[in-house]
Amino acid sequence: MITITDYDFKGKKAIIRVDFNVPLDKLTLNVLDDKRIRAALPTIKYILGNGGAVILMSHFGRPKNGYEQQYSLKNILACISELVGLPVQFASDCISDEAISQSKSLQPGEVLLLENVRFYKEETAGSIEFAQKLSSLGDCFVNDAFGAAHRAHASTTQIASFFPTDKMMGFLMKAEIENAQKVLTDGKKPFTAIIGGAKVSDKILIVENLLSIADHIIIGGGMAYTFIKALGGNIGNSICEVERIPICLAIIEKATLNGVQIHLPIDSVIADEFSPTAKVNMCLSNDIPDGWMGLDIGEKSSREFENVLSKSKTILWNGPMGVFEMESFCEGTKSMASAVASATKNGSFSLIGGGDSAAAVLKFGFEDEVSYISTGGGALLEYFEGKELPGITALAS
Repeated sequence: MITITDYDFKGKKAIIRVDFNVPLDKLTLNVLDDKRIRAALPTIKYILGNGGAVILMSHFGRPKNGYEQQYSLKNILACISELVGLPVQFASDCISDEAISQSKSLQPGEVLLLENVRFYKEETAGSIEFAQKLSSLGDCFVNDAFGAAHRAHASTTQIASFFPTDKMMGFLMKAEIENAQKVLTDGKKPFTAIIGGAKVSDKILIVENLLSIADHIIIGGGMAYTFIKALGGNIGNSICEVERIPICLAIIEKATLNGVQIHLPIDSVIADEFSPTAKVNMCLSNDIPDGWMGLDIGEKSSREFENVLSKSKTILWNGPMGVFEMESFCEGTKSMASAVASATKNGSFSLIGGGDSAAAVLKFGFEDEVSYISTGGGALLEYFEGKELPGITALAS
């Protein structure tokens, strides 16, 4: 696989698959978080600075039936232009005659943004014909969309086949893989993984894979209560996947055999309903009364988890400790963010696994105090599950 720094972009039109699926304010349609756009800037500016033109290609949201105004990339055109530092042209379709004409007339140093590729069902279907049409717009293909690398879609995977010698990963994709490898294969011991979120079923594979490399696994969020139930605890009305109890017991048993310590929350912040105005109380996580549910880890749990993290040299965090979007249930996740930042300051390597974990680090002001924040929640999760990411594989074949 060639690298972006070895390729001669002079006079070339580079199609860059980016992940500009950023959140918008529902009323104003202004960009709420431009992190994913900023993350692609090094690749965009490198190509422009080396005599190339750039054609940006991305998905945006999940439109169901062709064009939907709320999912038009035109909504973020002004933000992209401001961050890139020059007026970005816009093609109101990604494969139309207009798009073809605009791409042909694109000059070195110029940038063209194509309309949302998901306005075509052929995109998610992985259509070869659709990928060929996209490929005809440029001279080379750069995949810098790690957040979509786990999708075998036309613009992430199939398009690469039309550039047998002119395809490569961008700086962001390269950084994502390198930082993931720092945890997977090069991590210093002790290695602690913090795994949270609502459901065990969403995180089974990553937990199982981590049992062979981690020293400690901290489990929080709603998924913790299925583990606690499996151990005989009373969890009241807390979320529980009863059918997953056997796999939870198997994970605990395998962890013991492998010398991995599983840490579950000792105490919980409980509520009488899932609401920001619910009645709130505190109790042991294995003794939650009927009619109450655990929505955050408690103070004792936070202190125990903080102690584990303070002694860790490598940290992976994927998933919140509670419903941190609600003020009454955010302290557990905030305490983890603070503890990860403190460990990083003391020399640990910390990888924040995108999605809610990244949002939490940003919300609580620790964005600049951790080692690396991934832009790809689902993609990073599958990478740590040991799965092949089609978007990366396509660049090597």
